[in-house]
Amino acid sequence: MSHHHDHEHEPAWKHDGVRVVPGNQLDPNTAQTPGMDRKAAITLARVGAQKLWAGTVHIHPDAKTGAHHHGPLESVIYVVKGRARMRWGDNLEFTAEAGPGDFIYVPPFVPHQEINASPTEVLECVLVRSDGEATAVNLDIEPVEKPETVLWVDPIHRG
Repeated sequence: MSHHHDHEHEPAWKHDGVRVVPGNQLDPNTAQTPGMDRKAAITLARVGAQKLWAGTVHIHPDAKTGAHHHGPLESVIYVVKGRARMRWGDNLEFTAEAGPGDFIYVPPFVPHQEINASPTEVLECVLVRSDGEATAVNLDIEPVEKPETVLWVDPIHRG
């Protein structure tokens, strides 16, 4: 094996390995829902992600997004700053809140709406979805007036 062609045999991961996407270079050209500002960081187009999409979302004080779902994708929302109020269900009849450090899981096809529960502070979140393509299906739902509060319950934190 000749040594003058070694550069052609560099490990593939030198250029196709770890990728850093600076926070000031996020892509606003992604699926949008009224009331929120989504920016993409990790996508199929940007880094070749096959099974994940990640980015940020900012929701202005007192703002609420339009009702939407993400098709067959699973979503995780991590609250960085502010207070998130989630509404979900066929008529957005359920509600729960999350604050900084909290994670929110949204299963496939669940109609939901994000609300900034603060009148003064921007709600900042990190989003991760289970596919390299962003999917957002905006829905025309007439929400129920008083949603039913649902406390986060898991096997460790009961009642």
